[in-house]
This record gives sequence, structure tokens and C-alpha cells, in this order.
Amino acid sequence: MEKTNHVLLSVRDLNVKFRVRGRILTAIRGISLDIYKDESIAIVGESGSGKSVFTKTFAGMLDENGYIESGDIIFDDPTLADTKVSLDSGANKRIAASVRKLNEYAQLEAGALTYNQIQRLKEEKAAHASLSPEEEAAMDLQISDLVFQRTELFNLKQTFDPRKEVSEISKTEGQIRHMDQEIRRLQKARAGAMAARKKADKEDTAFHQEMDARISSLQEQYQKDIAQPISEEQKQRNVILAKEIELSVGRYKPIKRSRTTAGLLNALHDAMQRGDDLTDDNTLNAVFDPVTFRVRYLDETPEKLHGTTVLNLAKVKDATDWTQIRGTRIATVFQDPMTSLNPIITIGKQITSIIIKHQKCSEVEARKRALELMMKVGIPNAEKRFDDYPFQYSGGMRQRIVIAIALSCQPKILICDEPTTALDVTIQAQILKLLKDLQKEFHYTIVFITHDLGVVANIADRVAVMYAGQIVEFGQVEEIFYDPRHPYTWALLSSLPQLAQKNTKLYSITGTPPSLYNKIVGDPFAPRNPYCLKVDTLKEPPMFRITDTHFAKTWLEDPRAPKVRKPEIIENIHEKLIEAFNI
Repeated sequence: MEKTNHVLLSVRDLNVKFRVRGRILTAIRGISLDIYKDESIAIVGESGSGKSVFTKTFAGMLDENGYIESGDIIFDDPTLADTKVSLDSGANKRIAASVRKLNEYAQLEAGALTYNQIQRLKEEKAAHASLSPEEEAAMDLQISDLVFQRTELFNLKQTFDPRKEVSEISKTEGQIRHMDQEIRRLQKARAGAMAARKKADKEDTAFHQEMDARISSLQEQYQKDIAQPISEEQKQRNVILAKEIELSVGRYKPIKRSRTTAGLLNALHDAMQRGDDLTDDNTLNAVFDPVTFRVRYLDETPEKLHGTTVLNLAKVKDATDWTQIRGTRIATVFQDPMTSLNPIITIGKQITSIIIKHQKCSEVEARKRALELMMKVGIPNAEKRFDDYPFQYSGGMRQRIVIAIALSCQPKILICDEPTTALDVTIQAQILKLLKDLQKEFHYTIVFITHDLGVVANIADRVAVMYAGQIVEFGQVEEIFYDPRHPYTWALLSSLPQLAQKNTKLYSITGTPPSLYNKIVGDPFAPRNPYCLKVDTLKEPPMFRITDTHFAKTWLEDPRAPKVRKPEIIENIHEKLIEAFNI
């Protein structure tokens, strides 16, 4: 298939965290990656490297304790981005009400400079009576670390046999008691430090008199500033903003639309009070994003408003919005087909229900499309097998049905989360060929998650290698296999059983990945890297450019680094791969 340079999904500085047992685990750390239309890109790495978490952010499928802390996932879909809402009497009334509110808020812009000075003084006054953020963070970290260790010890104690491991239980209970005492001591010390700081603040009357006088003077000035009338330019801008609010909330039902409109008006009130530049698109997007994504006004007719949006999947919060993306634009094929299929509903019903829901067609038309899909994915006697249940299908056939369901809405991106792991080798090859063949017909982008480099060799155009929540190397599949540059990529390739020679020991990567609860200093692979440099333990490497398409995050690519040859086992790897994987 002819590939394009059209960026379909652009990930920028993505950070994903999870709340686990009172602690924060950073699963994705600053990933940036462009995914192109009609390509096949493989995400590879050991278990726990963050592959599945990374792709779950594309479809809003993070677990409840997970969240995107920062970063952007820009999805280029003109159909979803293009927005039209009716300009009926209700819409015109809502727009007029919003304009009145915004004109009222716009008076605050004249006093923004004074307002910000007042806020800084109030913050300085509050900080004088409390611990600094650094002091609080250090104390809280000590306490949370001890609480976590105590929980782990308690869980360990539960595993001991009370009849045979009495001494271990007694020892662990003693450690838990000691930790409880230390936690109480630290909590008391924290409370004491806070009390001392408050007492000192209360006694510092000169500081408070000076601060109160300065704030009072600025507040008088602020009242004069905001008494000025707003300009015609502000009024015209506010009309457009009111229409953008209506465009942004028009897809919601009345109650949610009303709440979201109120939320956007409050956000714009605060922005005007701060003096934000509301003529700047990026600033406006940032104001809208905490409430709902912004739809930018383009034009209108007497009947409709017309706008467009930059669809940032990292900012989508509403479940209704995700139903327009998940399945219809971004679909997923999971590892085990039995967990993806409902065992008490017929295969045909499971396919047609998706088609009816997303494509809004009749049941007769949905059945026709479902049978076509079943034949395309290679289900023999599709008409006869339509009313069978999942248990009547083999593992390979079930996975074909899962692929059919994923493709039923003709998505632009198909995420394949190790879809061949539960299948035998022969069926694996068939499923991989099926995915590539269907890609030529349906023109979707494949994002393939795997730890099996044999799969990568057969299906991928590009490869991104992940370790400890970061992409450490990416490039064309030929570059990653034949000219790898990161020591972790070397280690993964060296671990291929197909490269092992007779009467030799199979290579394995020593050590374990770093804990993602802790801040990682330097290169996260450094403790397991036989080619580790001193700088690897001190400073995180940048992403070095090897070619226009090949990049590696390793200090070995720095011009000042010593020249290191890749392991002998992956020298001249070309012939071995052709023989092993039938590339």
C-alpha cells in the first residue's frame, strides 16, 4: 500500500499517571510520536514498559485510577472536527444571554494588571503563614513512602503460615509497629512545624500591616480601573465567543448544555479577570479545555452555525464524546478474543448491534454488512455460522470475529493489542496476513502492540521501542532490525530465540526495569546496560537523530561518546531474520 506523510495522530509530551495504594505511578513519561495515515507502526518492549497504557489513551480506555497529567494527542479527523449547530430561537436566546454576560465580564480586563498584583500580594501573605511547597512536599514524601512500605509489610504478613512461620510473623509485626511509630512522629513533626510557622506569622504585625495597606490601595485602584466602558472591539469579540460557546455545547442535551455553558462562562470570566489574550487561539483553547474542547467559529447561515475544532484526545472528558471516537474512528483488537466477545450472545448479533448503533441502519442492512465482514475475515459458511455462539468457534475464528467487529465501523486507526499471543503459530501467521490484506481495502492505520519481534518483522512499516514509559528508539523497521542504536534494542534483538546457536545459552536481559513510583535519574536502562557510561547515571539522554526517520535516546550517539560495537549475535542479522521469519 502506498504510504502518505499525512499525520493522523500526533502525540506531544504525553505524561500518564496512576494512583496506586496512596502513591503516584508515572506510567508514560514525556512521549512524543507522530502516527501516519495508512501505515503500520509497532510498539515493542517488555511487559510493563507502557505499551498498552500508551495506546489506551488514544481511545479513552485508561483504568479509573489512571489520568493524563499533561500533553496532547491531536487526532486529525475533518469529519469529527467539522461542527454545525442549529440557529433556532433557543440557540439565539442562549447566544444573546452569553453576550450580555461576556460584556459584563469584559470590564474586568481593564483592571487585569492591578488584579494580578493584588493576587500576588495575597499569595505572599498566605505563604508567610505556612510551610513552603518544597518543605511540605519533602515531609509528605517521607510519610507517604513509610505508609507504602507499611502496607507492603502488612500484605507480606498475610502470606505467612501462622503454624509454621511464627518467627517471621513476629518479626514483621515488630517492623510494622516501628513504622507506625515513625509515621506518627513525622506527622507530629509536620503539625508542629506548621503550628510554629503560623505562630510566627501571627506575631509579625508589621508585615501584616504593610501588606494590608498595599492590598487596600490596589483594591481602590482596581475599582476605578473596571469602571471604564468596554470597546467595540471587545463587544464584537464577545459575540464570536458566545457563538463558540454555543458551537462547543450544541451536541449536549439541555441540562448538560446549560451546565457546560455556565462552566465556560466562568472560565472566560476568570480569563478576562487575569487579562488573558482571548484573541489568541492557543490561549482560548486552554481556557475552554478544562470544561470541554473548543469549537472555533467559522461562518453561519440564518439556520446554522458552522465551526471546527482541534480534536485533542488528551482533553476529551465526556463519555458521549468518546462514543463518537471509540469504535467509529479508533477501534481495538485485544489479546484474548473470549474476553472481547459476550459468551451468551450470538456472533451475528454482536456484529450487527455495533453496526446498528454507530451506522444507524436497519437490522436487515446490518445483517447484510455483518455477513460481508464475516466473509472478508475468512469465516467459512458465514450464513450458517451467523447464529452460532462464541464457544462454537475456534480461537483463530473468534479472533477473526473480533477483527470483523473492530472494522464494522471502518475506523481510521486499528489498535492491535497483542492479538496473536493466545493463538498457535500457524493461526498467528493467518491473522497477521488478514490484518495486512484488510488494510489495503479499508485503508486504516495499524498500531500493533507486541513483545514478539517476529510479528514486527512481518507487519510493521515503523517501530517504536518502549522502555520504562518512554520511547527510547524509533525508525523504519529495516533501521530498527539492521541498524539498531539503543542498547535496549540490542538486548531485545539478542533475546530472539531464532538467533541462538546450537549448544549456546539463550541470551536474556539481566536485572529488572526501574520502579515507576520513583523519579528516574539519568537513563532508565542504565542499571541493566552493559555499555553504561557515567553520564547515563546522571543525566537523561536526549533523542538523537540518526537519519530523517531514525532516532535513538542514548548517550552512545553523542559525538563525544566512545565508539561501541553492537553485540556479535546481532551482527549480520539480515540473513538470520529472513530464514527465521520468512520476511
